[in-house]
Amino acid sequence: MRPDVSVVVIAYNDVRRLPRAVASSLGQSLGSVETVIVDDASTDGTAEAADRLAAAHPGRVRAVHLPSNSGGCGRPRNAGVEASAGRYVMFLDSDDLLDRHACLNLVGAAEDTGADIVSGRCDRIFVDLPAGSRERVRPWYPWLYRSSAVHGSLHENPRLLYDTLSTNKAYRRAFLEEHDLRFVEDLHYEDLLFTAEAYLEGRTALIPHRVYNWLVKERTAAPSISNRRAELANFADRLEIHRRTDRLFELRGAHALGLAKDVKFVNHDLVLYLREMRGRDPRVRERFLDLAAAYLAELDPRAFEEANPLPAIAAYLVREGDHAGALAAAEYLPGRRPELRAPLVERDGRVYWGAGGPRGELGRRVLDVTDFGFHLRPLKDLRPANTVTRLETRGGRVLMAGHVLNPLGRIRPDADPEGVLEFRDRRRPSRRWRVRADLRHEDGRLAWRAEFDPVRRIRPFGLVDRIWDVRLRVRAGGETMVARLGRGDDSPPLDGVVLPVRPRLTRLAADRLRSYVTGGGHLAFALEAANPWARTAAAAARRLPPARAVKAVWRRLRRLHRRTRRKLTAHKTKVAVFNRVLSRLPVRTGLVVFESHLGRQYSDNPKYIYRELRRSGRRVRAVWSYAASPEGFPDDARLVKRGSWSYFLALARAEFWIDNQGFPDGLRKRPQTTYVQTWHGSAYKLMGLDQPRLKSGPPAERQRLRRMVERYDCFLIRSRHDAETLCAGLGVRSELLPAGYPRNDPLVNGVDGDPELAAEVAALRESLGLDDGRRAVLYAPTFATGPKGRPVRLLAPPVDPAVFERELGEEFVLLVRPHYLCRAGIPPGAHAVMRDAGAVPDVTPLLLLADALVTDHSSIMFDFALLDRPIVLHLPDGRDRVPGYFDLERHAPGPITRTEDELVAALAGLEEAEAVHAPRRRAFAARFGEHDRGAAARTVVNRCFGPADPQRHRGRKRNGRTA
Repeated sequence: MRPDVSVVVIAYNDVRRLPRAVASSLGQSLGSVETVIVDDASTDGTAEAADRLAAAHPGRVRAVHLPSNSGGCGRPRNAGVEASAGRYVMFLDSDDLLDRHACLNLVGAAEDTGADIVSGRCDRIFVDLPAGSRERVRPWYPWLYRSSAVHGSLHENPRLLYDTLSTNKAYRRAFLEEHDLRFVEDLHYEDLLFTAEAYLEGRTALIPHRVYNWLVKERTAAPSISNRRAELANFADRLEIHRRTDRLFELRGAHALGLAKDVKFVNHDLVLYLREMRGRDPRVRERFLDLAAAYLAELDPRAFEEANPLPAIAAYLVREGDHAGALAAAEYLPGRRPELRAPLVERDGRVYWGAGGPRGELGRRVLDVTDFGFHLRPLKDLRPANTVTRLETRGGRVLMAGHVLNPLGRIRPDADPEGVLEFRDRRRPSRRWRVRADLRHEDGRLAWRAEFDPVRRIRPFGLVDRIWDVRLRVRAGGETMVARLGRGDDSPPLDGVVLPVRPRLTRLAADRLRSYVTGGGHLAFALEAANPWARTAAAAARRLPPARAVKAVWRRLRRLHRRTRRKLTAHKTKVAVFNRVLSRLPVRTGLVVFESHLGRQYSDNPKYIYRELRRSGRRVRAVWSYAASPEGFPDDARLVKRGSWSYFLALARAEFWIDNQGFPDGLRKRPQTTYVQTWHGSAYKLMGLDQPRLKSGPPAERQRLRRMVERYDCFLIRSRHDAETLCAGLGVRSELLPAGYPRNDPLVNGVDGDPELAAEVAALRESLGLDDGRRAVLYAPTFATGPKGRPVRLLAPPVDPAVFERELGEEFVLLVRPHYLCRAGIPPGAHAVMRDAGAVPDVTPLLLLADALVTDHSSIMFDFALLDRPIVLHLPDGRDRVPGYFDLERHAPGPITRTEDELVAALAGLEEAEAVHAPRRRAFAARFGEHDRGAAARTVVNRCFGPADPQRHRGRKRNGRTA
């Protein structure tokens, strides 16, 4: 009877693992499976093992022996195809395993879909890592296998080229014979060409099931072919396979597939090699990169623009001969705390990767990394490369020197930077020893030097702190930059330098640190003993059974402690304790908890209510919540971290809750507490239950909104519009207080009678550099999403900085104020005409000093209209199609623009357009801000706290702080 599947198992000198691989084929849940073992002329007993397996399973296992070794996988696989009889053919390497249901799932999908090729998920299992490690199992391009799919040809889904493995697939034999598909026999990476041609000729089905376990052993003397990336011939074979694939697509006229393959080469194949180049012999590395450059010169230039940004930069720079910049780009993995190993340059307001700057239009497009925000990130997040150029001991003293990148010259020569070398215990980074380092600016870098006595400055314990890492910490201009010490091309040999030390557990434990370079290229030191007595004592101490037992018990106790702490500090636990325990405590008369934007800021309506309480002399106990840092919050209030136990205790005992967004869900507000919800803006966009997303979403989301809103006792509104839209959409059933917004009182009254706010506005004007006579235009759009619905985290200016400077720079300065969930993406060279106002917590002072506003459908337009100053609504990218509560074009308080040119023209003609737009703006303010009369804070305080009676809410001071 003809088998359904033939599994071709190829083996060479793998006598130990071959039986395990064959067992995974014999153990298939699909019954009709034959196994064909092809021995590639092994010399270690693999051939005899194959014959024994065939004899043990007659009719199910056959052994084929090649007369001479082929040196690759192509000839054994072809021989297996010829020797097999199954309707479908699969391939298995002797060091890997099939999933138990692989054949059943693959054949079932082939029969259901009529596909010629069926591919399933392959999991790479790194056997060198411990079984519980999260990195042990890494699926191979899992996004291809999220769901079942059928593709009539490769043209329908060129991204199939990312998985050109032959081992996680089943091929219909009739299809292989019809198109005479066989593997190349004279080159490695034969499956790249074989699978690409199969995809091109046949119908492909994908299934989301795991079918293949690729067992990867990185620490081995005999790595597999796919792991021999240090061999030049290996890379040359890969390039030749790609060239043959190029010719295949060219002969078929499949030019779009050729481009897709080029993009895949840049994204995948090339970076596999580049990420392993550092630390290799420079001459070998140059030969590798020269081979790569020759092939990259043959690629369609569009591949560099369509590939992922950093692999594209790496490939482009290899082609251009900037090998250092290329390796730095290949090694930079966002999301994994990568090191910035390449210099950055700024040209015409854009930031580019590499030292020399881009050449030509293609270079400018590929090397532009402005959107990565390197110029915006805090220095502590950049982790620049730090190269050691000197490491030696002389006369008992250590001499260390090196240079660290100074990204974009962020640390200026006049900043007077201070440097410290930190030796840190790897197991307990909080244990560290510091040594002063001298710094100086040198060729766009910071050169550093340190000289010290290690016996006096480094005092390890001796047994428990065996590995020490070294970092350079640089402080300048209120910022801190931290960089690990590492090896570079200009580094001396860094292995084996000995530093004498004096451990606290005496010299019997250890008495020196020996330097070595980690796998990541960083400098580290291992604690060791020099004299034989100390070596014997240290070895004995580490081998003591009690020590191992104590260590195991300690690990269990630490795990128990972490689990207990996580449970006790979990939000769910705190909510439960709040509702069942804390809410039974007596309410503290006069205790008020304030919060603005979930604790992110001291701002908005709660801030101005607090200021009015303080001004009126009411004796209340004020508590402000903060989310990240208490900096910027009032000194005369008690501060609690949002989500902490102190926060929940304060909420439980408060007489008043005042916030503008929402206190945590799940907290049951007690009747004795009054919740004043000030909200944070009138509504143009649909809110609450009016949003289609919420209407059609899960009931739990609507129930959550209902729970939040039902706690309100008082809700502030600015107009009848708020009552009909915002309140209706949220489902507010509490008292509506038509007082207007407290934050808008200064917009109506000005700051003449408010010295504190006047000083705040003056300080803000000075910090933004607005004293040169130019008018300030505030750009403050709402939170936006990109084309695929993803949040836009980096807000670009609405006008190109060069265009703004040329057309408007003599008259205006643009203040870019992103939503608090975004950052402003202002290029470093644009400071002459643009300022980042994102760090200003309270928008009211910004509105007061702005001469004009540019926004979209943000609620800020309702507030700024009270100032009766020009407003431009800039609605690019379809923002004019956002559904709202009214016709924005009909009621707009100013001109509407949709392109950069239109916006520039509108700003240039503000004065001339006032005759048309001023009446519309005043009507807009009257309609949507009818209750804003400059007394909102006072109205709220009088309504909720009663008249300013000094005897009311007397209370005792808490910690000396009262409002």
